[in-house]
Amino acid sequence: MRIPPFYRLPSWQRFFAGMVVGGIISWIIFLFMFGAMHEKQTHLIEEQKNDISKLKNTLSYLQEEYKQLNSENEDELTIQEVKVKIINNTKTKVELLSIHETEDQLSEDLRSLLTMNLETAYGNKELVKKIIENKTVELNDKSFNLKVREMYFYTTTQITLELKYEE
Repeated sequence: MRIPPFYRLPSWQRFFAGMVVGGIISWIIFLFMFGAMHEKQTHLIEEQKNDISKLKNTLSYLQEEYKQLNSENEDELTIQEVKVKIINNTKTKVELLSIHETEDQLSEDLRSLLTMNLETAYGNKELVKKIIENKTVELNDKSFNLKVREMYFYTTTQITLELKYEE
């Protein structure tokens, strides 16, 4: 089998030379376009890495500052409100109005706790408990003692008391 002698004809020689030159030119154009696109993408990735590192640094700084402010605020928390709740009124058969008035009176007596630092108030909880338990309350011509059931100290301090007949 013989290869046809097309390489000797000038028209075929020009065709093959055009294919080779076209292939080389198209390859150069492809490399230029790919390089430009790759360079753009590399530049974009570098910018994004820089932005991410800046944002991470800012985030860590803000988180540290947030933690510091929270700890400072917790140290400076004060009591804003004192709530007193008396329970066990069904056993003692005392009117709800009398109990409500007693709760208000005790809230007024404990007004010194307002604007007090939480740590200080918690440190004086035994004193507050003794003040309440040593108090005798007259309701419906009967004397009652108060017993502290629960005391919660936060910005709103809640004290739950129980009525007991005076012995």
